[in-house]
Amino acid sequence: MCGIVGYIGEQQASDILIPSLKKLEYRGYDSAGVAILGDDGFLHLRRRAGKLINLDTSLHEEPIKGILGIGHTRWATHGPPSERNAHPHQVGGIAVVHNGIIENHAELRNELKALGADIQSDTDTELVAHLIDREIRQGAAFHEAIRKAVARIEGVYALAVTSKDHADELVAIRKSSPLIVGLGDGENFLASDVPAIIKYTNKVIYLEDGDFAVLRREGVTIYDMKGDEQKRMPKTIQWNPVAAEKEGHKHFMHKEIFEQPRSLISAVEGRINVEEANVQFPDSGLEMIDAREVQRVMLIACGTAWHAASIGRLYIEALSGIPCEVDLASEFRYRDPIVPPGSVCIVVSQSGETADTLAALREAKRLGAKSIAVCNVPESSIARTADAVCYTNAGPEIGVASTKAFVTQVAVLFLLGVWFGRRNGRLTADEAREHLEEITRMPFRIQEVLAVEDHIREIARWSKGTRGFLFIGRHLNHMIAMEGALKLKEISYLHAEGYAAGEMKHGPIALIDEEMMVIAIAPRMPTYDKMLSNIEEAKARGGKVLAICTRGDTTVATRADQLIEIPPCPPMMVPLLTVIPLQLLAYHIADLQGTDVDQPRNLAKSVTVE
Repeated sequence: MCGIVGYIGEQQASDILIPSLKKLEYRGYDSAGVAILGDDGFLHLRRRAGKLINLDTSLHEEPIKGILGIGHTRWATHGPPSERNAHPHQVGGIAVVHNGIIENHAELRNELKALGADIQSDTDTELVAHLIDREIRQGAAFHEAIRKAVARIEGVYALAVTSKDHADELVAIRKSSPLIVGLGDGENFLASDVPAIIKYTNKVIYLEDGDFAVLRREGVTIYDMKGDEQKRMPKTIQWNPVAAEKEGHKHFMHKEIFEQPRSLISAVEGRINVEEANVQFPDSGLEMIDAREVQRVMLIACGTAWHAASIGRLYIEALSGIPCEVDLASEFRYRDPIVPPGSVCIVVSQSGETADTLAALREAKRLGAKSIAVCNVPESSIARTADAVCYTNAGPEIGVASTKAFVTQVAVLFLLGVWFGRRNGRLTADEAREHLEEITRMPFRIQEVLAVEDHIREIARWSKGTRGFLFIGRHLNHMIAMEGALKLKEISYLHAEGYAAGEMKHGPIALIDEEMMVIAIAPRMPTYDKMLSNIEEAKARGGKVLAICTRGDTTVATRADQLIEIPPCPPMMVPLLTVIPLQLLAYHIADLQGTDVDQPRNLAKSVTVE
């Protein structure tokens, strides 16, 4: 959600800010803008509603020359998408960009208005610029004015501030919203996410809560909010910038679907030893948890990660015998959760910055639970807050609708199930060895499913005119049904629902007619016969049925209108296969609809506000 970039150096700031903002488009946004300290000594704002191309075109037609600037892509929270609500916001000689939400904005707005402030926008961000400007007019120095203003703010924020009277520095402040500093030679960078600046530098400092960073051409100094200097060691990012390019695919989502065999290998390699029937997560901190003492596991996540966590619950219970529960992160704190001794909290998040998940993690830790993060982004807030972290190693995921992140989350949760089971004695060496052998075969099976893309594209065309989609599955495939429906609605804007197939008769069956498409996930596994009955029920009411089935299944073939076949595999591995055709189906339906697949409306890649 929203994106921040900043630059100070020797190059033209606009030549850095716009390409950097383009790398953050995946986060979702509805307007964009820059503030550049011009060679003439004045701050120049340029803001445009809509896509970044509108801002880019404006800057090409009327360039702003200057070597210091900040930029922003906004996802509307306070006030509708418009040019006047776009960031940056300028008051006097101060310009500000902001990610997050200022919770006491109404109180501050009323106070500032009473003092005569001319507030031009509906945003909470403009209020920060007014607070800083007011402190400066009352005699405070630049840094002191920012600290005093920030002390008035309640909520979540990442801020970048420039001043026309301080042409040699850019200031950044963070509280619970990610910000990174990129270190260059005679130039330095600011961003809310690594892809924005990886083209320019791979040496970054992850700012921590309460950090007050001052970027100058010659270096970066970090203070706390009292003004005491802090030491932050830079990290070297291993991502290849080319990994964030489309590489010939029409969309990033398409590229990332096809990267899943490689991503799955990355998620498991170096972590399994088939001969010793063992799973290990080197340098994860996981060894501080004694699996024999764990009495309960709480899995917490949002959206797609919640679907992965729900599958993880079934894995951990089956493989280790430890009772599990799954919570939506946005609800966890509000149910007064009971966290008895022996509890472990596993939080799942692609970005590692999901605000609700981070808040739930902190609450679980406060209540005494040990914690494990399953996430994709090194040094993210969730990764640094948890006691242990198991990275999914999916690589950069740019498409808003998650694909390879989901598959790697499921894989890591499976490995955690084996890890718990081996260490608490529930899982024998032979059983563990069999499971680990099977997951090493899954990248090749996924490749087989990807090979039938042309057939799936034809099914997408066949589905045209369908007024609604009902995805049904049982056991592990219940969550795949929900994930398949989520993918379709996210990127095509068509109505879709995912249900446990056994619940179809308790309501959804009323929707089924000749205009409804039922997608039945029915591979050969213990729930197979029940799924056949559900297919019959849908057909009896005129529904069009697409079945995801095991290759060579002639029984399903006589009942469904269309089939997508997957290779045979053990039941526990089935979710890693059944999700693939549903991702491709959603992609091709959306592509035929002509929607913006990578940046669907109203959605953001990293949900950093609650």
